[in-house]
Amino acid sequence: MSDFKIYTDGSCLGNPGAGGYAAVIIDEKNNRVEIVGGERETTNNRMELMAAIEALKKVSADDYIELFTDSNYLKNAFTQGWLANWKRNGWQTANKKPVLNIDLWKKLDALILNRNVKFNWVKGHAGNSLNERCDKLARTEATKQKNKPAPSPDPVQLTLF
Repeated sequence: MSDFKIYTDGSCLGNPGAGGYAAVIIDEKNNRVEIVGGERETTNNRMELMAAIEALKKVSADDYIELFTDSNYLKNAFTQGWLANWKRNGWQTANKKPVLNIDLWKKLDALILNRNVKFNWVKGHAGNSLNERCDKLARTEATKQKNKPAPSPDPVQLTLF
């Protein structure tokens, strides 16, 4: 069993728009791994969730993890019981509307199950060096996604008589 600190961030150029996510994973010996990814058309909240999902995939279920995020959307789902309530209500919010990003919440829920994860909020753009690093990585990835050429449409299949 090891201890890890994970810093995450998501970025979107437009919301929706091109997005990127990043995580910095630090072990107890101060070894560091950075991960990034993105999508051409997404939202900021989806990128925040993807950062946490992809980071948690990199560590063992037996590890103790402190996850730091500047996203109250991500943190509050666990610290304020939102996720438990959504599940209890059939994946509906308190307003009886479907939970947004349900596909990612379900992935994150499965990764968190039986893990020891403490969620912490850090103020974004406030000088926390690891949060700032994640922000830079996520914005860089969002820019890469924005500059990718649009996917070609699927060819139309014609039926001949």
